[in-house]
Amino acid sequence: MSRQKVWFITGASKGLGLALTQLVLSQGDKVISTSRNIGDLKNSVTTHQDRFLPLQVDITSDQEVKSAIEQGIKKFGRLDVVVNNAGYSLVGSMEEITDEEFRQTLDVNLFGTVNVIRNAMPYLRRQQSGHIINISSNAGYVGVANATSYNAAKFAVVGLSEALKQEVAGFGINLTLVAPGQFRTNFMEKGSMAFAQNRIAVYGLDKAEEMWSQFSGQQAGDPEKLVHILTEIAAMEHPPTRLLLGPDTYQLVNEHRKNEREEFETWKHLTLSTDFD
Repeated sequence: MSRQKVWFITGASKGLGLALTQLVLSQGDKVISTSRNIGDLKNSVTTHQDRFLPLQVDITSDQEVKSAIEQGIKKFGRLDVVVNNAGYSLVGSMEEITDEEFRQTLDVNLFGTVNVIRNAMPYLRRQQSGHIINISSNAGYVGVANATSYNAAKFAVVGLSEALKQEVAGFGINLTLVAPGQFRTNFMEKGSMAFAQNRIAVYGLDKAEEMWSQFSGQQAGDPEKLVHILTEIAAMEHPPTRLLLGPDTYQLVNEHRKNEREEFETWKHLTLSTDFD
């Protein structure tokens, strides 16, 4: 029988993080799950308590993340799979979003991931093994109006992962960047998706909020299928580095890449004109 894996999962009190936590426990592995809402997490996971460590963690705090990983190592002895899942979307134009709102989006979606990786790496590096799974989004490949701060964070996670893959490969550590599309979780529900407070009528944010609210619960993606895929790739000796999940993401990203290539070729005469004569 294969050895039990120890997972570290952020944003685990709801959505994909909760579904993944429950699946991993049902498969016999051990889980360190973090959330800002420890009560919700404890109430949602009531079985396999001997293999489950729920922790209240603000992932924007490097010290809290460091403490959580230390507690997990103390309880279970090692780390095997680190899943950076926590995040939220802020809807609003660049002009509407305040400095505080923009920075908070990056703090959670980007620097939370950075904090987890920085504090997990010493253990993974000493073990000479492990798997880091970073959850980005199709919004990490394609810019969308009124999602500028979320795009900025998720594009950064893509770039971070591309570089990190090269840094960790020599230590026997795998890295997979996952870019999901629209999955039927509470990600778009009121209270989960944030909207800019300072609204400018011409950007139509009131209408956008109504549209997203109506779309919530109608997404085509099955979150149970997504988390099963995550456990499958965690068991692979040679997992993918980049994984698009969802037909919507596959179509969106490939169409965007096609348009990019066409524009690059259109302006190739300028691109190649910059060297000294």
